[in-house]
Amino acid sequence: MTAGVREEPREAVRPRTPRRLPLPTLLALLVGFAGVGYRLALLFADAPPTNSDEATMGLAALHIARGDGFPVWFYGQAYMGTLEAYLAAPLVALAGPSVLVLRVPTLTLYALFLLLSWRLTRRLGGDRWYALLVVAVLALGADRVVKNQLIAGGGYPELNPAGAALALLTVGLCVTGAGARLPRWAAWGLISGVLLWVDPLILPYVLTLGALLVARRWRELAGRAGVVLAGALLLGAAPMLVDSIRHGRNPVTAVLAAGGTGTPADWADRLHGALVLGPPLAMGFCSPGRCATWQLWWAVVFPVLLVLAAFTAWHTLRRTSGGQGSPERVPAGVRLALLGGAAGVLGAYAVSNAAGQTPIESSRYLSCLAVAVPALLWPLWQAARPLVAHPFAARRLTARRQLAEVAASDRPAEGQLGEVAASDRPAERQFAEVAASEEGGYRHLPEVESIKAAGGRPAGRPAGRRARMAAVGALAVIAGVLGTGVAATVDVVRTAADVHAEADRHRSLVDTLGALDVRNVRGGYWTCNRLTYATGENVLCAVVDDDLTPGFDRLPAYRREVSADPGTAWVAPAGSPLAARLDERLGAESDALDVVAVAGWRIYLPRR
Repeated sequence: MTAGVREEPREAVRPRTPRRLPLPTLLALLVGFAGVGYRLALLFADAPPTNSDEATMGLAALHIARGDGFPVWFYGQAYMGTLEAYLAAPLVALAGPSVLVLRVPTLTLYALFLLLSWRLTRRLGGDRWYALLVVAVLALGADRVVKNQLIAGGGYPELNPAGAALALLTVGLCVTGAGARLPRWAAWGLISGVLLWVDPLILPYVLTLGALLVARRWRELAGRAGVVLAGALLLGAAPMLVDSIRHGRNPVTAVLAAGGTGTPADWADRLHGALVLGPPLAMGFCSPGRCATWQLWWAVVFPVLLVLAAFTAWHTLRRTSGGQGSPERVPAGVRLALLGGAAGVLGAYAVSNAAGQTPIESSRYLSCLAVAVPALLWPLWQAARPLVAHPFAARRLTARRQLAEVAASDRPAEGQLGEVAASDRPAERQFAEVAASEEGGYRHLPEVESIKAAGGRPAGRPAGRRARMAAVGALAVIAGVLGTGVAATVDVVRTAADVHAEADRHRSLVDTLGALDVRNVRGGYWTCNRLTYATGENVLCAVVDDDLTPGFDRLPAYRREVSADPGTAWVAPAGSPLAARLDERLGAESDALDVVAVAGWRIYLPRR
């Protein structure tokens, strides 16, 4: 009965080793979770502080959720699409109006940006450790950075993930076969069209990445791919195009007007705001609402690094110009396109009045510089990598040499591998790591001749004093980036308690108005829509200036409703110019106002 049973050799049954994430990938995952968790904690602490512009987007979401309207533009203007309102509308319908439900989609967009940036860094030739560095830089969150990423005030939270997605699609379109590219062409066109509707600040990236695609795939674009791309682009921009045709609006004119109105700013002020204050604020190096002198060092490093990174990418393209199929050409081309887009964003901001008139607040226009971080930091990593890799290089190379000897020898491989496994030398302990790594293993086994050509020098060892100095300098800049970002992030944490206290005072105002049965009020611009959204339109507010004259109402219907109510109250922050003006109307006269003081606020009621 056992004649047909054959005993299998023991070597045939091999235990399956559980596949684990490489250490840098695991660390990147943890850092990414920390970045998202930090921002989630800020949201529960009511930080960053909300405002009436964010509340205006909330009112659009409220109207969409109720089916009362489907706005194309941010209320009161003919530019800046309402994508954030449509993303938040389902949550507003489920949970009611609040700042938190507005920011859940923006937090999700930030998490997507981290993931796409990590993937983009890897596709552009960066190793896992460099991808970890990029994620760490983007996980930090200074004042201006978290405002751009979390406040649903129109445009900014969706720009960065969309830009990173365009760059990734560009890489894919440059390297995949023609049969697999049509869906990517459609996605590229759709994202570009949506961005044109939402906020054209990202347009420099669209143009530079698009130019790269035209240069590499112009024959394909002349055929079916061009039709697919154009159709998807028109579909994404359809809300803007249809509204412009229906109402005769020109969104380009509106966008140009948003660059700063009134008296033109002096060129010195523009350049100071764009080139000195802009890069540190956009990178996240500054404290809440200001930039200390020591935090401006990035203004010097940024243009140097931008030029150096562009030169490096261009040099790679020139060096590989003889071979269109070179694997280095596409990453170098995309890096150059990203750097060109970043330069375009900075240049467009520098020529705007906003850079000179309101440089601190208007630095939000530079938020999409973060898309270029994987390309911008590349020269630093290339310079620093030999010094970073030196402690591990000798052991890694020794293990690879033994694998090469196994591959080149005529002796049976099993016997040699057994000898390697039985040895107690330190290099052999690295065997499993080399065999399992992406760079090691049999598929990427180095040639014996190439190892001999190394001359015995450990891989990654600096070639000389100049290379060592460059590596030390690059490491110092990287440490400065992380250290300054951490310091600015800590400053945000320190102010979170004050922001939360202010939000509590505003909630007290809402509760008091409800207790007083007040339904219509007048207040300042930064009071009105915030109050109306917080009450779910139970309280309507018309905007007045500090001299009590009518101000700018983004929703004129509110003013009509308020003007028709003889019992309309007034609301003003305690200590504000508007409160001082209204205090003059207090008294014993029959037409005087009575005041109800709430923590941080004053409510003025008409005497009945």
